[in-house]
Amino acid sequence: CLLAGAAPLQRIRPGHLAALMTLILTLVTRGVSAARLAAIAPGGLGAPVEKSGKAWSVVERSIDAKLQPDLVAWLHAEAPARQADWAITPQTNRRKRLLISDMDSTIIGQECLDELADFAGFKAEVSAITERAMRGELDFAAALRTRVALLKGLDLSALQACYSQRVTLNPGAKALVATMKAHGARCVLVSGGFRFFTSRVAQAAGFQTDRANTLIDDGKLLTGAVAEPILGREAKLAALRDEAAAIGATLTDAVALGDGANDLDMIRAAGLGIAYKAKPIVAAETIARIEYTDLTAALFFQGYAEEEVLVQDR
Repeated sequence: CLLAGAAPLQRIRPGHLAALMTLILTLVTRGVSAARLAAIAPGGLGAPVEKSGKAWSVVERSIDAKLQPDLVAWLHAEAPARQADWAITPQTNRRKRLLISDMDSTIIGQECLDELADFAGFKAEVSAITERAMRGELDFAAALRTRVALLKGLDLSALQACYSQRVTLNPGAKALVATMKAHGARCVLVSGGFRFFTSRVAQAAGFQTDRANTLIDDGKLLTGAVAEPILGREAKLAALRDEAAAIGATLTDAVALGDGANDLDMIRAAGLGIAYKAKPIVAAETIARIEYTDLTAALFFQGYAEEEVLVQDR
């Protein structure tokens, strides 16, 4: 046992058992030597394989699937002190054919609706609702309608101003998308936010397509309504299934990233589900986590080496 008395915080997802007899633990950091990184894992694992480059420290170790629960408990306790990001993945089928990612606070560093509400004078109120919704404390669709209602009467020019002045890609976003596309993957941005922003962010980051909600306007001003049906938690899972089927892939061929409760179903269903600086409800249910480095780590979790990363955009 790796950690005596450790609770089994994570379980192997149904349908993945056959491929998970042998797993790979990947640890990723910046500013920590590979030797030190290799030394942080507990005993009982395979010999460390260093895959570090000039900018990154990456170490892989093989583990038996039956050790996963105790290892995850150990990582929960010890990885933060080392500022190490980590993933436990199958030894096979590591490189995914589909990337499906949330936008707000994942591919970009902002919540677009919160920033847009600032132009209407309601940022504090909207941000408080957003936080609760992302923690899973509120119904997502109802919370979205409530927040959008506060935008009634906002001039459409505020949308472009918000995008131009507030929205920035998170470090590693371009690297992740460019590298996976170069290796044949389809990259899809899916958001409970709005097409005005996803269409622009998708282009900036290199995604091939995007899905999101639509704000309703009268040609000059926002009406305070959002088009139905609202794209939320279930729709994100449906997008994962649809996009996988469209390229002849299975859900195990996909990597999904997100930070909030409405991302949880697609993260659970994907072959590699990654919590990116996530709310506790999401972080507690994943076996891949990016908290301290950047989105480039999602490539290392798939077995890519630093020299294969096409863009350095940290």
